Amino acid sequence: METNQTEYTFDCKKLWSYLRNIFESRIVILDGGMGTALQKYKFEEEDYRGEMFKGHKSELKNNSDILCFTQPDTIREIHEGYLEAGADIIETNTFNGNSISQSDFDLESIVYDVNVKA
Repeated sequence: METNQTEYTFDCKKLWSYLRNIFESRIVILDGGMGTALQKYKFEEEDYRGEMFKGHKSELKNNSDILCFTQPDTIREIHEGYLEAGADIIETNTFNGNSISQSDFDLESIVYDVNVKA
C-alpha cells in the first residue's frame, strides 16, 4: 500500500485554551474502550480485510486499527455512541497505531495513514 503523507496542522494554542477552559469549569468525561466496544461486532478475517487489504499476505483479524479503513461506519457508530452517552472527549482508534504493533500484521507502512484516518 502506498502511503499518502499529507501534513495535517491545527492551532495548538487554540486547542489547549479550549481544553483548559472546560477542564477548569467542570468534570470532563473521556470515552470508554474502543477495543471492548468492537468485540460485540464479532468481526471475522474478511471484515478486517475489506477490499483494501483483500490480497494482503498476513492474517489481519484483531488488527482493530485498520477497521478505520474497512469498517468506518462501525468506528463512527462507536464514537457517536460515546458522544451521545455524554463523553466530552473521544479517543482515536489507534491503540496499535505504531510500527511495532503493525509489524505483527506486516503493515508497518500504513502507520501514518492509520493515525491520520482515525
